[in-house]
Amino acid sequence: METKHFNSRRLFCATAGIDSPGSLSIANGRIVEVSLSADRRDEAPELEVDVLLPGLIDLHCHIGSGLSVYGVPPSMVLASGVTMACSQGDAGAQTVDRYVSEVIRPSANGIKLAINLSAVGESLKTGCFHEASTIDVNACIKALERHREHIWAVAVNASHQACPTLDPRDVLNAGLKVSRETRLPILYGMRRPGDWPLAEQLALLRQGDVVTYCFRKSPHCIVKDGRVIDCVVDARARGVLFDLGHGCGSFDFDVAETAIGCGFLPDTISTDLQARHLSQGTRHDLPLVMSKLRAAGMRELDIYKAVTMTPARLIGESEPRGLVTGAIADLTLLNESCAEVVLEDTSGNSRRGKVWTATQVFVEGESRL
Repeated sequence: METKHFNSRRLFCATAGIDSPGSLSIANGRIVEVSLSADRRDEAPELEVDVLLPGLIDLHCHIGSGLSVYGVPPSMVLASGVTMACSQGDAGAQTVDRYVSEVIRPSANGIKLAINLSAVGESLKTGCFHEASTIDVNACIKALERHREHIWAVAVNASHQACPTLDPRDVLNAGLKVSRETRLPILYGMRRPGDWPLAEQLALLRQGDVVTYCFRKSPHCIVKDGRVIDCVVDARARGVLFDLGHGCGSFDFDVAETAIGCGFLPDTISTDLQARHLSQGTRHDLPLVMSKLRAAGMRELDIYKAVTMTPARLIGESEPRGLVTGAIADLTLLNESCAEVVLEDTSGNSRRGKVWTATQVFVEGESRL
């Protein structure tokens, strides 16, 4: 296979400690050379780009149209530069066998699943925990053991939409049983504090568990009176991680700016991309969400870590990833808009900022865009 060369104004890889102009070469599905600054290769590159990163990882999105009411085709995230898409609860014990065979295995990009504690996954519009019979701890454990290579976490959404009638305490406690037995983390969607105080919810989570929708304004919010509330700060100090999960209603610029101003950054940045975005007719992808975090005051290097190194560690990637010789050539190449544009949150607020767009994406050295 021929060797491909790329020049970039910025090569970034937190794992390898690279943040520099440079060039990169790939062949036979692997990175064969990385050259920095003045050592860039002289021959004509395949492409010149603004930023070259290890393949983007979207820790919270919905994949699998037809099997999940929220699912979108895997090709949709791949086209935006995501080489690893992490499905949030789209399949449970009753649907995971089909999900693995029909969604994960045929996909051109990688897919990891946070298996839903609900046996029916996200296959119903009534909410995954619409009745107690949807929770079967033993069935969830057995399903997870069958497909452990494809599963990184247990998805527990305790929101009033997901479990409209069940006690959220029972739902989370059941998820914790699965988590303890399988030694996998919880990916947790919080309950509104009027039903269950956030401090009590977060007190049950452990090191390595992940809370999503962290910059939401309502019905729960992690900031108050210009600061991050104590129970959230305490949870992070114990090792609980926080994921963005933008979605259709879970990103507010005011909340993000307050938290970032207090030094509270999201550990991971994710889209919560779902079928409802398809009907909106506007772009919603990970490079755009990254751009919104920059407009809210997050540093670029922290943004890059939150879509590469940190999620890679969480999902337990076994192959070497990053911009190092011998690593799998999963790469995302980004260009930046020349002018600032209007960026909108889900609360009706807007900011201005430049926007990243995926120019090329490579999965195991093969161009997919």
